Amino acid sequence: MATSTSKFNTFTFFKLPSAWWCGVRLKYMDDKKAVTTVTHRWINQNPFKSMFWAVQGMAAELSTGAMVIDQIRHSGRKISMLVQNNNANFSKKATGKITFTCEDGHLITDAIQKTIATGEGQKFWMKSVGVNKDGVVVSTFNFEWTVRLK
Repeated sequence: MATSTSKFNTFTFFKLPSAWWCGVRLKYMDDKKAVTTVTHRWINQNPFKSMFWAVQGMAAELSTGAMVIDQIRHSGRKISMLVQNNNANFSKKATGKITFTCEDGHLITDAIQKTIATGEGQKFWMKSVGVNKDGVVVSTFNFEWTVRLK
C-alpha cells in the first residue's frame, strides 16, 4: 500500500472499483487529516438530481479509512480493520463537487498503540464532514472503526 494520493487512487481502481467509477478521489492525507472529493455526475446521481447518499458515504469513509490503512502500514504489525457502525446526517442537497474532510487521525494512533500493547481490539469513532464548493455542509458521517491484531 502506497502513501501517495495518486498511488492510493490507483489502489481504489483495483480494490474499490465502485468508488473509483463514481469519482471518489483521495486529494490529501497525512497522519492527522485526510481529504477526499467526489463530483455529482450522471453515474452517481439519485432520481432527485443530487448525489446518491451511498456515494457520499464512500467518499466520507475513504477520508477516514485511508488514514487507518496508512497508520496500520506504518505500525509494521498485522492489524485488521473494520467499520463496525456508522451514522450520517444530510443537511443540504449534494450537487457539484463535494469535499469530505476528516481530522481525527490522532484517534487511530492511540487505538493502534493500545491494541499492540494489550492484544485486545480497540474501537474509535471518526467524523467526516462533506461541504460543497460554497463551503456549505451537505452531510456529516461518523464511522466506528475497530482494529485488532491478527
